[in-house]
Amino acid sequence: MVAPPRASSIGTTKSIARAERLHQGEAGEIRIGFTSSAPFIRAVSHTFSLFRQSYPGVHMQTREMNTREQIAPLNEGVLDIGLLRNTPLPDTLNREVILHEPLMAMIPREHRLAQKPVVSLTELAEEPFVFFDPHVGTGLYDDILGLMRRYNLSPTITQEVGEAMTIIGLVAAGLGVSILPASFKRVQMSEMRWVPLAEEDAVSEMWLVWPKHHEQSHAVQRFCQLLLLAARRD
Repeated sequence: MVAPPRASSIGTTKSIARAERLHQGEAGEIRIGFTSSAPFIRAVSHTFSLFRQSYPGVHMQTREMNTREQIAPLNEGVLDIGLLRNTPLPDTLNREVILHEPLMAMIPREHRLAQKPVVSLTELAEEPFVFFDPHVGTGLYDDILGLMRRYNLSPTITQEVGEAMTIIGLVAAGLGVSILPASFKRVQMSEMRWVPLAEEDAVSEMWLVWPKHHEQSHAVQRFCQLLLLAARRD
């Protein structure tokens, strides 16, 4: 008779197999922070889906956080990577631009500006403006207001909210106009129109950010490779 395998040898075999999967990036965990706009970017949503299908043994722990909220967890190694808008970063973090995208105006459908092929920042600054609460910490707040300041403009902000989706809803309800990145065009509402901006520098960036001094697991490296490849294709 052949003696049954000992429990210790079975455990050792499983440990070796798991270690090999970890080494190949096929097991473990990846901790991702992302802004609310990130899933609307095609390269990001594609990478999330492809990584899940390709590496089912890796647990993806995702946390929606605004740009400023991600900085400390990335520095401390609580997050492996972050997907955030362009913002000043400490020297302890690396970044790679994964998307340059145009900013677009959002205008209620019945508004006179909604019929134009393009609108200028000057035209928008004269209208009631729905925008982010400055205390929320989103990178888009500084991004968009900074753009308007370059043209010596200051919008008449009449509504301040915490989420981009709320901005879209209030514009659709006719409470004002606003500006968001083009990736949000995937949210279509019949009561409003997305209109291109006339200014060529009306763009925003999405970054892949990671800590310099924390060693990346193979799973994290695989995810980053897939995302950067998808971003280059787009």
